[in-house]
Amino acid sequence: MGLFLSRNLANLLISFYWKKGKLAGAQIEEMVSLVSRTGRHLQRYDKGCRQVVGCIPYRYRKSNASEGKATWRELEVLLISSQKGVAMMFPKGGWETDESMEEAALRETMEEAGVKGDVQKSLGHWRYKSKSQGTYHDGYMFPLLVNEQLEIWPEKNVRQRRWVSASEAKDICQHGWMKEALEVLLSRAMQDVAKTSIRA
Repeated sequence: MGLFLSRNLANLLISFYWKKGKLAGAQIEEMVSLVSRTGRHLQRYDKGCRQVVGCIPYRYRKSNASEGKATWRELEVLLISSQKGVAMMFPKGGWETDESMEEAALRETMEEAGVKGDVQKSLGHWRYKSKSQGTYHDGYMFPLLVNEQLEIWPEKNVRQRRWVSASEAKDICQHGWMKEALEVLLSRAMQDVAKTSIRA
């Protein structure tokens, strides 16, 4: 994860401005949340495998069909670029010892993609080999129904983000295990549509 201010420096600045009466509590919370965590001293491992969590941020885009036909919703997902290249993926990172899995997934998504929302039921668990480190990681993915997109976020200067259709995401996402998680999300979405149709 990229770091623009260390957490210690952020805390020092916050203390300075708090004492001068120039920051309210909500502003302090927002400043701290805009600093990426770094280091691996709180990182979780299980039998030598780094524990990684992430989200598939998604939203529904309304689309009007031709005149006289019903409106339908298209599921879009948010992909981000890797820090050091143009490869696209879903946000993910280390699950740390001072947070729940869902908290870690939400934090990583805000830090890397600059979105917030509702973390939903886990999509599953995958064991994969890290391309950069050559070691095995346990990856857990969650759907995140986005309700807020930030203009400024911790890794804005080192990542690009792009909303795409699910089919485009399958083509351009670089990780096979993330594509499998996307398939699980799409299957759930189709089941939800079927249930809604039956009720109607």
